[in-house]
This record gives sequence, structure tokens and C-alpha cells, in this order.
Amino acid sequence: MVAKNRKPTGKSPATQADRDKSPLVSPPGKSKARRPGREGKAFNSSHPNGLSGVRHKLGLSPSAVGKLGITLLLAALTGYLHWYHLSHLFENDRHFSHLSNLEKEMAFRTETGLYYSYYKTIIEAPSFLDGLHMVMNDRLTEYPLVINTLKRFNLYPEVVLASWYRMYTGVMGYFGIPTKMCWSINRGEGLTPVDSCEGTDLKLNVFVYFLRHLNSFPLISYTPTLSHHSISFFPLLCISSLLRTPTPSRTAMVALGISNLCFMLPWQFAQFVLLTQVASLFASYILGYLRAIKMQSILVTHMITLSFCFILMFGNSMLLTSFYASSLVSIWAIIALRDRFAQVFKSGIVLWVMQGLAWVGSTILLKFMLSTVFGASDDAHISGLIKSKFTSYKDFHTLMYTCAAEFDLMELETPVRYLKTLLLPINVLVVALIAWRTVRDVVRFLRDDGKASLVYHSLQLVAFAVLAVLIMRLKLFLTPHMCIMASLICSKQLFGWIGQTFKQQIVVFAVMTAMAIQGVANLQAQWAIIGEFSNLPQEELLDWIQDNTHPDSVFAGAMPTMASVKLSTGRPIVNHPHYEDAGLRSRTKLVYSMYSRMSGETVKRNLMKLGVDFFILEDSWCTRRTRPGCSMPEIWDIEDPQNAGKIPLCTHMSKTARPHFTTLFSNDIYKVLKVPKVTKAHR
Repeated sequence: MVAKNRKPTGKSPATQADRDKSPLVSPPGKSKARRPGREGKAFNSSHPNGLSGVRHKLGLSPSAVGKLGITLLLAALTGYLHWYHLSHLFENDRHFSHLSNLEKEMAFRTETGLYYSYYKTIIEAPSFLDGLHMVMNDRLTEYPLVINTLKRFNLYPEVVLASWYRMYTGVMGYFGIPTKMCWSINRGEGLTPVDSCEGTDLKLNVFVYFLRHLNSFPLISYTPTLSHHSISFFPLLCISSLLRTPTPSRTAMVALGISNLCFMLPWQFAQFVLLTQVASLFASYILGYLRAIKMQSILVTHMITLSFCFILMFGNSMLLTSFYASSLVSIWAIIALRDRFAQVFKSGIVLWVMQGLAWVGSTILLKFMLSTVFGASDDAHISGLIKSKFTSYKDFHTLMYTCAAEFDLMELETPVRYLKTLLLPINVLVVALIAWRTVRDVVRFLRDDGKASLVYHSLQLVAFAVLAVLIMRLKLFLTPHMCIMASLICSKQLFGWIGQTFKQQIVVFAVMTAMAIQGVANLQAQWAIIGEFSNLPQEELLDWIQDNTHPDSVFAGAMPTMASVKLSTGRPIVNHPHYEDAGLRSRTKLVYSMYSRMSGETVKRNLMKLGVDFFILEDSWCTRRTRPGCSMPEIWDIEDPQNAGKIPLCTHMSKTARPHFTTLFSNDIYKVLKVPKVTKAHR
């Protein structure tokens, strides 16, 4: 074992075909003629082999194959450089390779730590099936309930990765190949040395686990969330391919379905992103850029994917009662009734508006009908969150979201950064050109299916922008899509008016150079971040819990801390950071009554009702105030106005826990309170 010292910390024209479009169609005699295709020559061999066989299957010319190869090579190189950049950012910020196993676990906060705990459960179980049974019959996450976490938390990425890990370590162990190296780390400041290991043969394989998150997390923060597990841009790629193809093949539809499934399984919020996709496609249909038969094919694919996801998620009712599911049915009905709409509403603009209103109204009505039938209320907080963005509405659960910066409105700093890198001006120019040409084509009845992809992506960009403005965290979709749209400055279809190809290339080079100035500055600023993770108070807390409490002791407290307690100590908890469940929100509200102005006796009864043995009190949760009205006592004033003005209970508890609780452990940050057992008098 080698001793290391840590580095210092710093800082067409047919009539029926026309009817397949939106009812506003081109009048006779004004349809555009299809451009003649280029004639091709047959291959000499009826069964070509090798590269010629691939070209024959794909229908590509030799030059097209060469361009495809160069594109794939550049994509692979860019992907590698991106991975290298992000992995070093994380290492520089946390000095992750020199942390002990406990410190590495503590580095995973909130949801990330909770999800990692299930991965850890599977790889530490006697067998993979035993681990899978444990996460599907979990008794630790919401004590005393037994829940199927694979259904509740979209844990398929954790299950897949754990299976790969177990297979890998099994093979390496069979051949006797060592796959890890350990050091003794001197931490200084009078702290005891700790062992730190690197490699792949680790039960606490956090680094390999973390690689799953590295696709886009700097868009939000250095700590990734469940949203980054999803493969979110493959559905966009499949849709783009479908829109450019006059008659999509069954293979293309299968590819779309698989990509949607891989997007939905790891993340509950994916349904809202797919809702924006379907809405953008429906708007393209209304404008006449998407034929009804193609739109219906896409809808069927989405419905089949949703059904598969519902089955794989063990009948998660939140999928069937979502706005996304209701929207699929509503759009299908509107397209099926397109002739009736055309008969009633003759004017084009009126027809568009009525179709849009019919979609919105029927989607909302159907969603709430399904929620009533299934008795589902897990996504009720989403409706409240949206309502709070446009009105003065607020309640406890809404404020728990909106008081966090990532769920608040987009801050001014983000559009300023978009301006400095020229990303925003270029996107405004591109979308303005597409909008101008779309309006011109619609007015002149010259709509062309070949432009459907441009129209769709512009609408999708607007949808992502709305999401990002309302919820800052969702700019992880906006920023990459803005980069995709910015690449259209190379499009001859949009910018052919500049002149010869050489002139357009000069303009593109000049724009990219100007963008690189701020881009290089941004990279240098990120590379300059040098830090080291350390959380000694929490380390002391977790060590005390491990040494002084029974493995069956039940804990309650702040959601992020509960994730760490479950991960590092394996103790049962009653609340956790995954807030997308109505029952869990109610439990968390009872736990957080400690930070209200209620009496100590009331809060004690709440905790005893949940079967809590120990409560972890954090003074920062009592005093922290991100903005006016956002401290925990102020949030409770909305729910409990009769006690407004009183001193918060947590303030009393920070001084003395008696007579309702007993303090067993305390340091600068945490205080562990013993909750009395339920007696016959309390039953």
C-alpha cells in the first residue's frame, strides 16, 4: 500500500394525399412538382459483399459512404474529448481519486446517493437475483412500508450496470486478474489516515457508476441527477430521420420506439419531454408539413412504447394518467375527425386555432378523468408547480420546489452566457428565417414535406425554451438543442442566399471563430476550478450512527441527509429525496414539521406515528433562507397560519431538546434526537 498526500484545497400532389395533411391544403394547380431523382446504376453482382454490400443495403454512393465515415470518426473523437474534459472537471473539483470509500459515498448527495444505494445493494448481494429481489421488496426506504423501488424510482440503469459489474468482476476473479489498487491517504489536520482504492474490482464502484452521468451534467451542476441517465436526444434523431423520409419504414418506427423506451425507463419526467415532442409534431401537422398517415404512425409508435414502459414499470399508474398519454389519444381523435373539422371551420387560421384548443381542452379533461378513475395523485404537485408559475398560488409542496434555484425561473445569467457565445443570436436568426419561410410557404400554399424537419425542430426549440424559462433545471434540454440549431448556419437551404459555397464557408468560419473566443474563456474558467471534497461533520454523524445504533433503528430528517444515511449505514429511513409520490410527500411533510412553529408534543406524535427512532436535526434548515418566504418556518406559515409569529420549534431544539426529545449526538452541523417509543398511553 502506497502512502499519498492530498493536494491543497483551492477554488404531393394527389387529392387523397392532400387530405392526409392538415385540412388546409393547396388548391388545384398550385402544387409543387417533385424534383426528378438522380438515376443510379445497378451493381454488377446481385449479392455484393463487403463495403459495396453495405452501400447497396443503405442505398449510398461511394462519396456518401466516405462522408458518413468521416462524420462517425469526428463524432467518436468529439465524444472522447467531451468525456475526457468532463471526467477531469469532476476529479479537479472533488479530488475524487484520493477520497475514502465513505467520502466517495458522501459526495453523492440527494437523489444521486439514493439511486446509488440500490446499485450498491445489488452488487453486494449474494447473487444478482438476490439483489434484484431486495430492491423489488425494499424495507429500508420508506419504513415500515415494503415498496418495489424498480417500479417507483425507474432503476433500470442501476440494474443493468450492476449486472455488468457482477459479470466483469466474476470473469476477472476467475482468471485471477487484479483490478484495483489501494493507497493510504494522509488527510492532515490531525485526522486519521484513510484507505482509498481505484479500479474496477470495487464493491463501492462509484467512479464507474459516475461515468453514466457525464453526458451533460455541467449544464446544471457538478452533481448529476436522474435526468442525465436518460438517452434524451436519440428520439430527436429518429424523428428527424422520419420527417425527411416520404414513407418511413417499419425499421425506422421500431428505432423510434426503442429510443423512446430507453428515454422513458430511466426517468419519470421523460413523459413531459415527450409531450413537447408530440405537441411540436402536432403543430407541424396543423401547419400542413406533416401528413396525417405519418403523424398517426408516430402516434401509434408512442402508444406502443408507452404500453411497454407501463408493463416494465410494473403497472406504474403515473404513466397512464399523464398529460403525455392523454395527449396521444387527443391528437389521434383530432386527426381522425380532420374532415369534420374542415367542414365546420372553413378559414385556415380559425381551423388551426380550433384544432389547438381542442387538443389542449381534451388533453386536460382526459388527464383528470383518468386520474380520477385510477385514483392517482402522484403528479398532482406538477399541476401545482405549473400553476404557481402563472399565478400567485403556492402551497407547501410547491414551495419545496420553487424555493430551490434549479426549479425556479431561469436566472438572467443564462441568457447572458448565450449572448456572449453568440449561441442566442444565431438561434434567433435561424428560427426567424425558418419562421419567415414557413409563413411565406403557408400563405402561398407551397408547403413542402422536405421542410418538415426544420419546422419541427424550430417548434421543439421553442418548447424547450419555455420549459427552461419556467424551470431552470430543464435548460439541460435547451442548451444542446440550441447547439444543434446553430449548426444550421452551414445549411445551403437556409443560407444559400449568401452566395457561392466559398463565401458561405468564410462566413461560417468567421462565426465559429467569434464563438470560440468566449468558448475558450469558459473552458479556461472551468479548468481553473481546483478543490477537494470534505464533509467532516457528516462523516462524524455517519460513523456515530454506524457504531452506536442498532441496524434496525429508524431515522428521519432532511431528505438529502436521509439518502446518505441509507447509503452509508444501511439504516431504515422514513423519507427520502424522491418527491414524486403522493404518499412520500405526506410523510416528508410530517417529518418537516420539526421546522414549523407547531408544539413539540405535536411534532413528537407525528414522528412516533411514523415509527421514527432518531431524528437528525440540522440548524441550517431552520435558518437558511434562499429568498424572502423560502425559509422552512416561512414555508410552514402558508400551511399553518394559526401558528405564524411563534418561535420555530427547531430554534428551541437547537438549544435544548427536552422535554420531548433527548440529544444523543451533536456537532457543528448535526444533532441526533432520540424519539420516545410509543407507549400504551399514546396508542
